[in-house]
Amino acid sequence: MFRRFWQDRRGNYMLLTAAAIVPIMGALAIGIDYAEMTRQRQATLNALDAAGIATARRVIEGASEAELVTYANDFFLANLGPVDPENATLQVVLPQNNTGGGTLELTAELNYKPYFLPAFRALMKPGFDAGSANVDFTARSEVRLKNTLEVALVLDNSGSMDYRGSGSGNKRIDLLKDAAKQLVDTIAAQGAQMKQVPKPVQFGLVPFAASVNVGADKATESWMDTKGVSPIHHENFDWTTMTGQKRVQLSGGMYVKKGDDWGDEENEIVSRFTLFDELTRVTGQEWSGGQEKVCKLWWRGSCYWWDWEDTGEWTYTYGSYASWQGCVEARPHPYDKTDTPPSAATPATLFVPMFAPDETDLKDGSGRRANGDWWPDMLGGSHNDKRQAYMPKYFAPAPDGTAPAGAGQGPNASCTTEPITPLKDVSKTAGLNEIKGAIDAMAPNGATNVPQGIAWGWRVVSGGEPFTEGRPDSEKGNDKVVIVLTDGANTYYTPGSLGYNDLAGNKSTYSSYGYTGRVQPGETATRLFMGTGSDVGKSDFSNGNYSDALNEQMTALCTNAKDSGVIMMTVSLDLSTSDNAEKKQIAALKECASYSRFRKDPDDPSKPAKLYWNATGSDLADKFKEIADELSNLRIVS
Repeated sequence: MFRRFWQDRRGNYMLLTAAAIVPIMGALAIGIDYAEMTRQRQATLNALDAAGIATARRVIEGASEAELVTYANDFFLANLGPVDPENATLQVVLPQNNTGGGTLELTAELNYKPYFLPAFRALMKPGFDAGSANVDFTARSEVRLKNTLEVALVLDNSGSMDYRGSGSGNKRIDLLKDAAKQLVDTIAAQGAQMKQVPKPVQFGLVPFAASVNVGADKATESWMDTKGVSPIHHENFDWTTMTGQKRVQLSGGMYVKKGDDWGDEENEIVSRFTLFDELTRVTGQEWSGGQEKVCKLWWRGSCYWWDWEDTGEWTYTYGSYASWQGCVEARPHPYDKTDTPPSAATPATLFVPMFAPDETDLKDGSGRRANGDWWPDMLGGSHNDKRQAYMPKYFAPAPDGTAPAGAGQGPNASCTTEPITPLKDVSKTAGLNEIKGAIDAMAPNGATNVPQGIAWGWRVVSGGEPFTEGRPDSEKGNDKVVIVLTDGANTYYTPGSLGYNDLAGNKSTYSSYGYTGRVQPGETATRLFMGTGSDVGKSDFSNGNYSDALNEQMTALCTNAKDSGVIMMTVSLDLSTSDNAEKKQIAALKECASYSRFRKDPDDPSKPAKLYWNATGSDLADKFKEIADELSNLRIVS
């Protein structure tokens, strides 16, 4: 009987089903919960990634830390989908290096609460805590901010750049062109990898010599002193010499034409720009008219001698003598050393076109002429300063046969460089070709004024006027870099050191700081000396003291630029510590340079390396490759 019972299978299905129901239901619960957990896990990951990308954009826009954290959490929670926001949290770690890219870290935690697993566990283990069946999930997202880069190449175009580079058979200017173009090519290729970022790498070019050329097409810009209101605009002009019915007098803060002899021009503004227009020369003359018979001798009411007399007149044609070539003077202290936006409300912040005055026609006892003698004086006497400042001469045409002034001549003296090339997107072929073409167009001529080169390099990468191609200065994830190269000491010259007379007492040749013999009303020192310390003699009008003053101006400019967030990289080319003036320039360039974020000082590994390179003609290309490496580290593409 026992054997028959054992062999009877009629009730086994129910018994087996009852025995299997628990594991079957458990597997089903696990499957459902696993699928839902996977769905919520993926939704959390998607929300995490979306929040990272969106928050990275806000970082670049310059949002505050509090705004970024709030924005990231709001964006994360809004994109969770099937996930209950109460079950998910987000932690945000902001980039520490906000001005140079960095990493944005976001960590999401999901506390998944299963639907069936707790009941199954309770069935298997009475008294089981359902909360302990929750599944915790953690994920982290890192967003590398692809920092953009804006670079101004401030390159020496002074006359000494025509010399051959040491250790090389090529001229310095040619070595510089090759090295600079290679640098631009290298960084441009990296920038081209950043497909989703507009203008990832921009380069601008500032050629400098004794002055900087902003471009003749900028004559009507709002940041130019078109109305002659800057305190330095008329410092070399004596408008009281315009008298009678053709006067120029101050009215409403501007100099205007007054008097009937001006005709339709009366009440028009007079400025350096209008003086360029007034400079004309006779280009041709023609006699017109005929003859008539006139009495030459009368006696007692009768004519005893008749003769023919010309009744016509000469008619003249005129041509332009010179037009403004684009160079500007340094703004008066303290604006010469700042990036203060130009504003008509503060006339000293406006930029004044260079206009080299015509100097005396007279020669000194040694037969030396004045450096700036380019126009007939019209005023006699031996008062050479008055001959120089006599204004009617600019309104009288130069005689027939006068040739037009060439580049860097006449009123454009000391304006010898090509214009600034504003920032161009070199990740695009057109921008790359434009910058490289501007580099090729550089030509050496003139003195060396590094401070003005640096000032305009800063203004090129700055987000505000006068050049506005740069990103806003507050934008995060963007580096602004000024690379300065010079092959000589800063120079400003006395006339005598160049073989000219100084009968007018100018103390210097005319350049971007004007004449050192001129002092602004209410000031005690000439513009070149303003803002300098005790190491600069305020009554020492020598080339050496001028160089010291320029070095101090350069140091102040570099400090201000670095304080504003600009990275300064400096290069000296073929300078020697055995020459006192060049030694000072080397020290000034090294002081000007920023510190590297990546390299250590080889002489003191506890300190960062200075971004200064001492190059020779033979290794200039290698130094520029090192600069390219430094720039590459500033912008990591990932």
